[in-house]
Amino acid sequence: MSDVTASSSIETIVARLERLPPSAWQIKTRIIVGVATFFDAFDALAIASVLPVLAPLWKLSPDRIGLMISAGFLGQLIGALLFGWIAERHGRMTAMIWSIALFSVMSLVCALAWDYNSLLAFRTIQGIGLGGEVPVAAVFISELAKARGRGRFVLLYELVFPIGLVAASLAGLWIVPHLGWQYMFLFGALPGLLALILRRVIPESPRWLATRGRYAEAESAMKRIEQAVETATGQPLIPAKPSIPVVQKPASPADLFGQLYLQRTLVVWVIWFAAYFVNYGLSIWLPTVYRTVFKLPLEQSLRYGLITQAAGLIGTFICALAIDGVGRRLWFAISFAASAIALAALAAYPAPTAEQVLTCMTIAYFFISTINIGVYLYTPELYPTRVRALGVGTATAWLRFASILGPILVGRLIPSGLPAVFVAFAAAAGIAAVITGVFAVETKGRVLEEASP
Repeated sequence: MSDVTASSSIETIVARLERLPPSAWQIKTRIIVGVATFFDAFDALAIASVLPVLAPLWKLSPDRIGLMISAGFLGQLIGALLFGWIAERHGRMTAMIWSIALFSVMSLVCALAWDYNSLLAFRTIQGIGLGGEVPVAAVFISELAKARGRGRFVLLYELVFPIGLVAASLAGLWIVPHLGWQYMFLFGALPGLLALILRRVIPESPRWLATRGRYAEAESAMKRIEQAVETATGQPLIPAKPSIPVVQKPASPADLFGQLYLQRTLVVWVIWFAAYFVNYGLSIWLPTVYRTVFKLPLEQSLRYGLITQAAGLIGTFICALAIDGVGRRLWFAISFAASAIALAALAAYPAPTAEQVLTCMTIAYFFISTINIGVYLYTPELYPTRVRALGVGTATAWLRFASILGPILVGRLIPSGLPAVFVAFAAAAGIAAVITGVFAVETKGRVLEEASP
């Protein structure tokens, strides 16, 4: 074995990553990748601030509003699968750069929409980029993280997504009434600039390069990281001691559906579907519900939506600090159960007031948001490097199915009354709580190659 191959084998790369101390380099990397994820969230939720204006302007029925919301998620479904494949075949950085470029350009195009059908088409195409960036970025950050404290490391990065959601609500509160709905999309086009510099600033995942047999590139990427960490800490790195044996083999369907992985795959699909069925089914509709059902002023409707998003942000921050101690399975099961209880309580009101909806939805969203980011930590831990991006992309496809179905279901159920809506979402969260608590695999504190050989 050549010196390069020996120093950049998968076992050695894992050991070299595991012995890296915390430094400014990891913070810088998470911030740079996080900017793109921030705008991904911003663009995904921008439609919620736009629809209260477009609904009366274009005389949209509840069914057409639901279709508009779901169209973006149809694109995200395609993007999750497409860019997951690109990330496995051509690298994590390539997939991230092209997905960022796509959703940024299409955000600009959305600002030029002239009617319902044009915006529907543009949002669908934009969704392809939005659906590809976040899961690939989560895989990339996970592959840089050490086993100890990986939950906090990854989730403090993932916090930029709920921050982006809050920012979208906050920006919409001022931008839409004062500048017009088009400016929400213009602002969302900014991360296109990031795609131009991302590859120069951050190396490709050494784990992925080594798994693909590109040992010289893995060695180069690893040296860049080590030099940056040594510069940031001012201390030489301790020698790496490989301790986790890794059997290198080609990817196969068994890595997702074989004896070891089938239960993991089915359970994590349930988590993705249920968490985002509740999240996007209700949160994107909320400002429009306040405006059309309760006849609240536009600014008050947007403000109520912002309150709910802010509660979700607080919940995700608590999750980032606590999940390494509590564990993934217990945290998800408790959060699903708490969301189900809050939604069931709201369904008990025959004719809930806007304030009752705000209170119960904020409680439910506080808990469900922790799963929404926690599952981005959990899913990469369940699969080996050779299929990690594809496994995460396939799992997030269920997010898109849920996000397509949820808003359409709300549009169909609203004429029957709001309690019917909340019963459906409470049932989804309750079923997921049971499945997660009984069947989910715990991964906290385990090296990725140990948890998923």
